[in-house]
Amino acid sequence: MSDDKLSYEQARTELATVVERLEQGGSSLEESLALWERGEKLADICQRWLDGARDRIEAARAARADS
Repeated sequence: MSDDKLSYEQARTELATVVERLEQGGSSLEESLALWERGEKLADICQRWLDGARDRIEAARAARADS
């Protein structure tokens, strides 16, 4: 599945797995860097979902206040 199609929950779950693997250690430097980069990308995906949710909530509140 492409990153653009990941749900918040999918990205968060994969991010947790990446963090766990990094915390366990034992990976080569190259593997650790790849995991770190993947984690950064997943964190960005999660943040976009959260920002979008915040925007929707703010829009709903504004619409309710206007009515």
